[in-house]
Amino acid sequence: MKAVVCRSPGDLVLEVRPAPGAPPPGWALVAVSHVGICGTDYHIFEGKHPFLAYPRIMGHEVSGTVVDKGDGVTLNVGEAVIINPYLACGKCIACRHGKPNCCVKIEVLGVHRDGAMCEQILVPAQNLYPANGLSLADAAAIEFLAIGAHAVRRARADPGARTLVIGAGPIGLGTALFARIAGLDVSLLDMSSERLGFAESELGFATLDGSRATAADLVRGATGGEGFDVVFDATGNTQSVQSAFAHVAHGGTLVLVSVVKDDIVFSDPEFHKREMTLIGSRNALGADFDHVAASIRNGAVPLAKLVTHRTTLAATPLDLARWAHEKSGLIKAVIEVG
Repeated sequence: MKAVVCRSPGDLVLEVRPAPGAPPPGWALVAVSHVGICGTDYHIFEGKHPFLAYPRIMGHEVSGTVVDKGDGVTLNVGEAVIINPYLACGKCIACRHGKPNCCVKIEVLGVHRDGAMCEQILVPAQNLYPANGLSLADAAAIEFLAIGAHAVRRARADPGARTLVIGAGPIGLGTALFARIAGLDVSLLDMSSERLGFAESELGFATLDGSRATAADLVRGATGGEGFDVVFDATGNTQSVQSAFAHVAHGGTLVLVSVVKDDIVFSDPEFHKREMTLIGSRNALGADFDHVAASIRNGAVPLAKLVTHRTTLAATPLDLARWAHEKSGLIKAVIEVG
């Protein structure tokens, strides 16, 4: 089969790899249809991922069709599926508590093991969800949107809560969309006037342009000095995360959607004075995938606006390398495989 392989940082090639064998019990063989390109994929290509062994087939935002199945699998051959890329052990403390998204031994397709920038992939059947009428192109967008949907659910905010999403990349936009679906009053903060212009004109969000004033001044102006009830940081930037503590109102909540490698330092007196709630949000659960799929079906998610770039498997090595640096106009790129 054909596969796009990142052999080392900056070295991305199209190779012919052995096709997967027959699926073992409880697993299914999926013909890959579409793969979304994630910020993680760009980081792997650029050598910025801290826990990755090369060479690696990337790709974890995936849709496809079941072409073979092992014993005990109830899905039908020919069934269109959404792939949940978080492979959990099922036995650790997190899994026993219904949180396989933060499994102690989690393996993410395209990160800890080879992913789906290829023609076929073996996946545990428990990680496959029927597309139920969604197009395979739309189904490939569910994983990245589920990240934001999960973060919003973790916040447990009341409808109408004054909400700030920091970072207008794909994860931030997904978080903002599902915060709005949850009835929150959402504003977006970013340093990119171009991305904020898209969020405002195409998606209808209020925006705070960090290139024109300090974030602290913008937050004070937008909230009468009170801060936001809920703040989501989706930047992956250490300085932004640390600054976000000051944007939270007394009694409010800060949700860390993105992950940074550095230690986070904050003022404990300020944290306690505000009686803040600090929440980490990692990956997503099956319920989040279901919520996103339902929201796409009912038209609440404007996917046609979010998917701005498309490519083929053969063209991916050149296009992904180019898009790692040419960000203008890029929100979400999708590889059309099958």
